[in-house]
Amino acid sequence: MGSEFIIMPLFIAAVFGIFYLYFSTRNKERLALIEKGADASIFMKGKGHTAPIWKVVILNLALLLMGIGLGVFIASLLASYTTLDEDAVYPAVIFFMAGVGLFIGFNMTKNLEKE
Repeated sequence: MGSEFIIMPLFIAAVFGIFYLYFSTRNKERLALIEKGADASIFMKGKGHTAPIWKVVILNLALLLMGIGLGVFIASLLASYTTLDEDAVYPAVIFFMAGVGLFIGFNMTKNLEKE
C-alpha cells in the first residue's frame, strides 16, 4: 500500500537522471574538444536535414495508421475464413502490419534525406 506514490517519483527521477547524464557528458566532451583546439563546426554535423521534420513525422504517422488499418482488415479476413483463434490473430496481424508500415516509412525517409 502506498507503492504507487513511490513509483512515479522514481520514474521521473530516472528520466531526469538520464537526461542530466546525457547533456552533462555531451557538454564535457565538447569543452574538452574545444580546449584541444578542434573546430566548432564538428558539432553541427548531421544537423542539415534535406526534408523538414514535419514531412518525416507525417509520412511515418500516415504509414503507421495505414498499416494498422490494413492489419485490422487482414485479421478480420483471417478470423472469418480460417479456424485460427480470433484473440491471437488480431494483435499479431495488427502489430505485424504496423511494423511493416514503420519499416516502409523508415526506408522512404532515407530516400527523402538523399534527395
